[in-house]
Amino acid sequence: MPVDHPTVLIISDDAEFSRCVTGRWQTGRNLPTFTLLSGDLWPRSVDSFDIAIVGSLRRELLSVILEPLHSTAQPLFCVCEDAATAQLVRQRWPRTSALCRDENWLDILIPAAVEAVHRSRAEARARAAEQACVTLERQATLGRYMIEMRHGLNNALTSVLGNSDLLLLEPGSLSAGARAQIETVRNMALRIHEVLQRFSSLEKEMNVVAQQAERDNGKVCYAAAAGD
Repeated sequence: MPVDHPTVLIISDDAEFSRCVTGRWQTGRNLPTFTLLSGDLWPRSVDSFDIAIVGSLRRELLSVILEPLHSTAQPLFCVCEDAATAQLVRQRWPRTSALCRDENWLDILIPAAVEAVHRSRAEARARAAEQACVTLERQATLGRYMIEMRHGLNNALTSVLGNSDLLLLEPGSLSAGARAQIETVRNMALRIHEVLQRFSSLEKEMNVVAQQAERDNGKVCYAAAAGD
């Protein structure tokens, strides 16, 4: 199964800055994919990424780059050349984690960025699981509705089949065209009946599986209690 590597977006005019970040990044097997851009090559549209790191940019480019990045939901780090710039970044883009580029900046940035990637991926998985749960709940609601309406549908189909059979048993009472139409109604009713029968069989099969799972779970719990 292929590993889904996170993507780290690094935007800097200093190649040494990007080299330092990528060189120090250690995440075991799941090494992220790095996308490196200079400030002048920064696109107007933001592609998909898990975390963005901005550093060593001309001051006039900060707003151009940080503004669209700040509007995303992804973690954002900005390494500033001095404390005044870092304070400005915190004030204008409060979601940005700003730090000064001093002798310890890599020791601060890399652990924080690694943790931010893990958190971002976990949140993405949680959102996907939540959406899947919503879909399952919607499908379960439709299933419950089918169970509740099944008897009513069967009764209606029984009436349609019974009356169509009675009409077809009277030879000469219907024109050829009317007889053909009633036969079509009867055949379609039989097909719907088959679908409902399959639905009932599937429900029974699922109930048997659920009951077996409950029994197996009870056995496991009993064995665990006995072991204590």
